[in-house]
Formats: sequence, C-alpha cells, structure tokens
Amino acid sequence: MCDERSSSSRREAVDPTESRRHAREALTRLVDVMMQQHYSPRSVEAYATWLRRFLRYHLPRNATALHHEAVAEFLSALAIKGRVSASTQNQARSALVFYFRYVRGSPLPMLEGVTPASRPRKLPVVLSTDEVAAVLRRLSGAKRLVGMLLYGSGLRLLEALSLRVKDVDFARAQLIVRGGKGDKDRATVFPRGLHQELRAHLARVERLHDRDRAAGAGHVALPGALGRKLTGASRAWEWQWVFPATRTYHDAETGEWRRHHLHETAMQRAMTEAVLRSGIAKRATCHTLRHSFATHLLEQGTDIRTLQELLGHADLSTTMIYTHVLERGASAVRSPLEVLLASDAGRGMGVDREAADGVGGPSKAVGTDGANRRKPD
Repeated sequence: MCDERSSSSRREAVDPTESRRHAREALTRLVDVMMQQHYSPRSVEAYATWLRRFLRYHLPRNATALHHEAVAEFLSALAIKGRVSASTQNQARSALVFYFRYVRGSPLPMLEGVTPASRPRKLPVVLSTDEVAAVLRRLSGAKRLVGMLLYGSGLRLLEALSLRVKDVDFARAQLIVRGGKGDKDRATVFPRGLHQELRAHLARVERLHDRDRAAGAGHVALPGALGRKLTGASRAWEWQWVFPATRTYHDAETGEWRRHHLHETAMQRAMTEAVLRSGIAKRATCHTLRHSFATHLLEQGTDIRTLQELLGHADLSTTMIYTHVLERGASAVRSPLEVLLASDAGRGMGVDREAADGVGGPSKAVGTDGANRRKPD
C-alpha cells in the first residue's frame, strides 16, 4: 500500500471531513458509471479500489482538486515505494484514466514523468501430461470435474465455475463461454471423454434443483435485466449453474432464495492441496491447467490462430507466449555436455557419487577403475 502523503498534500489546509465526503461521492459516481456501461462486477471492484487508494494517498486534498500531476505522482509512487509489478501499475493507470474521462469529464493528457514498474519477461508454469494426471487424480467430486474442464477446455477458473446448463453442448462437443474476459462470448472444445461423467453430474444437480424448487427456492442470479425480461427464467433448469454451491442464500433485493455457483476460493484450495499431495515441485495453480492446455495443443500441432480463438485472446501476441515453453524449445536442445559424455574424449567421465549423494565417507574417484579408490581420511 502506498499510504505516504505527497508533499503537496501537506501544504494544503483542507477540511478532512469535506475531503472524505467528496471521496465517497467520487467512488459512488465511478461505480454508477461503470455499471451503466456494463462492466463486470470484478472490474468495478478493482477500479473502485484503485480510486480509493488514489484519493487516500492524496488526503486531505479534495478529490475535485486532483489533476494529471496527482495521477503521475501516485503511479510513480506505486513503482518506487510500492514496488508493484507492471501489470498492477497498468491496472491502476486504467482505473484513473477511466475515472477522469467518464466520471470527471476531463480526460487525462499524456502522462509524462511516470516511473514505470519493471516488466520482466516471465514464462507460464506448465505441467507435463503425467503431472496433470497426478493432480487431477487428487481432486474429487465436482472439483475434479472443474479441474478436468480447465485442462480439457482451456477455461479460466471463473469461466468454468459460471457455466450454466444451457452452455454445455453435448451434440457439438463444445462449451459456450458467456461474458468471458472483455465481456466476449466464445466457443471452446468439450472433451468427449468427459461427456458421460458430466451427464451424471448434471443429473445430480437437477435432483438438487428439484428439491430447491419444492422448498420454494431454486433461483439463480441472471445477467443484466434478464430477470425482468424473462419471467421465471431464474428457476428454469437451463439457467442453473453447472457447479452450484452447497448452500442457498437470501437475496435482499428480490426476496428470492438463490444458489450461487461454487466459489473460486474453494477450487483454489483444493488445487493447492492436490499439487502438494502429488509431490510436484512447481507453483501450480488452477490457471496452470489452462497454460498446460495451450502448450500441449501446440505440441500436438494445433494452429496458433485456432488456439487463440479457443483461449479467447484478443491479441495473438498473448497466445505466442506458449511457443516459448514447447518441448521443442530449450528442453529439445541437446546440451554440449551430453555430446561430450557420449564421445571418445568423454569416456570414463562419470558422476562423483559423493557430490551427487551428499554423503561423506569413502567414495570412488572420478574413473571407473576399481583400483582408483580414495583412502578414507
């Protein structure tokens, strides 16, 4: 958190109570504008968080008195004092650009003098097929099905959890992702080997839904204004979540008893435990299964443009990152040491067992001749 106040903040004598009132109004207006433009709840929450941090950083200055110099100062402080990543700084910049353009009505000029956060090149963590199998075997129930869809269909975690019954197309063997990243729809592959297991799962979910309806519940939240346009759709089977939560909740606004989809933290915890129990020494998360899906498809010869469509990437350069972790990359290069060990010049060179095993005491010298033994110290 960058809570340090700027020098200009200390110079101005402003009523803190008045400043906080203006800050609350700015946040309320930001949320209202974003909701009107149909931004996702997560984007609204993220932008509101950054605006709140920006206003708090410049307290007790009034929100209406802050301009592009204040934005540049805050973004630089994030990089210098907060040591945030480039993606974090860019998200903060996007939030403030939106606020000034659409809420304040005064678009920011080109922000000069902003210290950029470092952007080191990072490769995604990818599991081998054996490692994927080891992780999936240690998941159970609905969470195992979610994991199989993350790897088998290349879904993001929230995309998998927010699937509805109508989005599963068994006949075409495809899944329809509604309102994915960037609020875009797309179709992706639905592995046929998963059809039978998912049918059985949906049969259990339908029985649960029938019990909810009998108890006066059985509602789900609908996107946008569909709840008003489609009467009764919130209880219709086709709109139900494929992976419903275990508990119902009461929606104060509509008075309905609803069931949310499985929460992402529950899946994240299960994935962390599965990776630990499998003994895989990699920082693998739910998103790692999506990375593995993309990499393994490229290794099988899938066209990069097709993969871009399946993953829902707007920019091909985002998909190209997976070409750097293919098996025909660094792991396919033969080390010169391997060539040396296989040659006549390297004959007789072996592994120093004491160094390899880390065990003290008598050991063989570097040769294979039994006479070349080192005496105990």
